[in-house]
Amino acid sequence: LHSPEYVAMVRGTQSLGKVELQALSGKYDTVYFLTSLSICARMFPGATLQLVDAVLTGTAHNGLALVRPPGHHSQRTAANGFCVFNNVAIAAEYAKQKHGLHRILIVDWDVHHGQGTQYIFEDDPSVLYFSWHRYEHGRFWPYLRESDADEVGRGHGRGFTVNLPWNQVGMGNADYVAAFLHVLLPLAFEFDPELVLISAGFDSVIGDPEGQMRVTPECFAHLTQLLLVLARGRVCAVLEGGYHLELLAESVCMTVQALLGDPAPPLLGAMVPCGSALESIQRVRAAQAPHWTSLQHQEVSRPPTWRRAWGPEGRPPVLPPGSKAPRGGPQVP
Repeated sequence: LHSPEYVAMVRGTQSLGKVELQALSGKYDTVYFLTSLSICARMFPGATLQLVDAVLTGTAHNGLALVRPPGHHSQRTAANGFCVFNNVAIAAEYAKQKHGLHRILIVDWDVHHGQGTQYIFEDDPSVLYFSWHRYEHGRFWPYLRESDADEVGRGHGRGFTVNLPWNQVGMGNADYVAAFLHVLLPLAFEFDPELVLISAGFDSVIGDPEGQMRVTPECFAHLTQLLLVLARGRVCAVLEGGYHLELLAESVCMTVQALLGDPAPPLLGAMVPCGSALESIQRVRAAQAPHWTSLQHQEVSRPPTWRRAWGPEGRPPVLPPGSKAPRGGPQVP
């Protein structure tokens, strides 16, 4: 997936001195090469591929790969944003070539746009790439026009790149769940993936200094459960970003507990998405509607103030194919 020249360059960093590594790092955006990085960068894509093999052969139902460095900013010929090799993109290509899959869903819930993954698959209709990310009308890194909602892919891949840009900070559980219910899940049921790969960044968790969002760790358990209804439960999560170490660990644990089938803890408080979130959701639905039947018949408007009700075990609703998602989550007056 990465060019031979780029792979050789990364391999060659093992023999470089400190000054040479600093000079090489300066050629890329927010990348820091170390002598040991080459070994780690080549080892962890292998761990991700082992997870894919285990899930697709039935050895494991699902799983999570704890990898470093992360990968979703890495492009075919360039490191970017702390990322050297694109672990999830490599896994998707591997699943197609070795296991013969034809439909793979990548869900990138990191707070940053995974532009590397988007560039790699933007003309490929066999990979549906979904990313929500802090955008602020292009004023947040990576500052790309192509991170906006109207960037839907190219050529045969039009409609298979789905960007949901958050244009203000402070998005919380209700906003993220609404995005799943009103954008991702309708598309996912229509796409009918054979494998779900999660670029599992946790820098949108409340308290993370980089993301400045307000998602609680428990929300990631709910999001994971919603994805487990797809692809016969064949879900592989791969660690991306996260800058609050304690809450990063807690969020990872919540994700793993959901993968293991444990009930998700209740999400407390009113599950009412904010106006900015609804505007972003409606924009991406409008951009994608020409490409997806499931988005052509429903407007998303701000619901009245309802109390949330996920049920006694904290399990989110399961949407059957073709069904309309409830507004703002399950509701009781």
